[in-house]
Amino acid sequence: MTQAVDISPVLELRGVSKQFLGVRALSDVGLRLFPGEVHALMGQNGAGKSTLIKVLTGVHPADAGEFRLAGAAIRPTSPLQAQRLGISTVYQEVNLCANLSVAENIFAGRYPRKGAAGGWRIDWATMNRQARELLARLNLDIDVTRGLASCSVAVQQMVAIARALSVEAKVLILDEPTSSLDEDEVQRLFAVLRRLRGEGLAILFVTHFLEQVYAISDRITVLRNGEFVCEKPAAELPAPALITAMIGRELASQSEAAPAPRPAGATPFLQAAGLGQRGQLQPVDLDLYPGEVLGLGGLLGAGRTELARLLFGLAPRDQGTLSIDGRAAELASPADAVRHGIGLCPEDRKTDGIVAELSVRENIALALQARHGLAKTLSREQQAAMAERFVKALGIKTASIDTPIGLLSGGNQQKAMLARWLATDPRLLILDEPTRGIDVAAKQEIMDEILRLAQGGMSVLFISSEMSEVVRVSQRIAVLRDRRKVAELPAGSSEQAVYHVIAAQEA
Repeated sequence: MTQAVDISPVLELRGVSKQFLGVRALSDVGLRLFPGEVHALMGQNGAGKSTLIKVLTGVHPADAGEFRLAGAAIRPTSPLQAQRLGISTVYQEVNLCANLSVAENIFAGRYPRKGAAGGWRIDWATMNRQARELLARLNLDIDVTRGLASCSVAVQQMVAIARALSVEAKVLILDEPTSSLDEDEVQRLFAVLRRLRGEGLAILFVTHFLEQVYAISDRITVLRNGEFVCEKPAAELPAPALITAMIGRELASQSEAAPAPRPAGATPFLQAAGLGQRGQLQPVDLDLYPGEVLGLGGLLGAGRTELARLLFGLAPRDQGTLSIDGRAAELASPADAVRHGIGLCPEDRKTDGIVAELSVRENIALALQARHGLAKTLSREQQAAMAERFVKALGIKTASIDTPIGLLSGGNQQKAMLARWLATDPRLLILDEPTRGIDVAAKQEIMDEILRLAQGGMSVLFISSEMSEVVRVSQRIAVLRDRRKVAELPAGSSEQAVYHVIAAQEA
């Protein structure tokens, strides 16, 4: 929706600045949100989006700046105070209690009470009725007394939004709300957002998916390196111009196709014959060659991550055989895989990858130290030299190699995970969703690095939900469906060819 000139913003920020340990996170940033609009906040990882949200909602105090809500000056000092003012936030990781019911989650800390002056007994009937009314506003009709743990991720996302709306929100902030949703769930969420927009709510939408920006957003604000770049109607900022605004330069042309085909008669580094795990993955045959990128194509739940876990020793195989360099191999644990020259960047970097409290230096050194064992401890000087080398080589943005990695942006955390395994000089690198949740420029940098690694002789198993990435870098594509391998396609295959194979198997 295009805003009329005489409509005033419901929320306006001016001159917002914030530093952490002398590092500038925000510098003179502005933001305007109007009633009845979806406003996208865009920028690379590290551009300042998360910091701006945290300053706005009282997680961090601003060093400078003016905050106005419905024309009145505000300065929230906590998320609770921001919520009471009418600013509600739903984060990427849904912050709810799985052991409570749907209704209890919506009203946690604010349960309706029986009796005069707010009695001590919870008014369950009122709470359940109000929960049903809130969810009906979101076109969701479920039993509000059921446990949240029994609900899908998409339903939990709606419950989190209902909780945000239960405090009479004027502004709703959605931070990467679609990262764990499939396409149908995304469309249902967007239908809800359009309805809330029609009710006059101001919605701030943060995402890395460009197509979603244009599917739902009315206006776009772009940040770069902690500074305000521009604010424009979505219709006046096409995707190429948006990317240029985000990265400060024209986006380089994408890398050409994957490395040259392997020589005839080449020997696989790793061969899997009938590899499987009952209840998790049907028997799979797979060859991984030196200097080759093998892509795994398939929809969510097709078995891609399950295969990666088997190849890295994270899950026990009960079917099939593995051979490395032509000799039978047993990978009973990740330690066995590492000893054979295999590395894995896991799908969920926050849960299975980084150790947030440790420094960038310590995180990069972890895998190499594990391979050496306790008998050969890496000195601090060795760790520092290695970390500095990879920080420079991969362009990891950090104030210091001793900065806790949890303070880095998602894209820079992902690069540090890549550095961790490159430090071990692996022969096979398994990359499970290496570009998830990072901006378009960081994606290209990581994709280009994958191709360079293969050109240097490394074997790469590449897993991504974004089929355009799979077809771009892969020399071969193994297509999975229903946790079994159903086809193998050559380099140059199109996204449509992969989806055709999946659809043909569906038929």
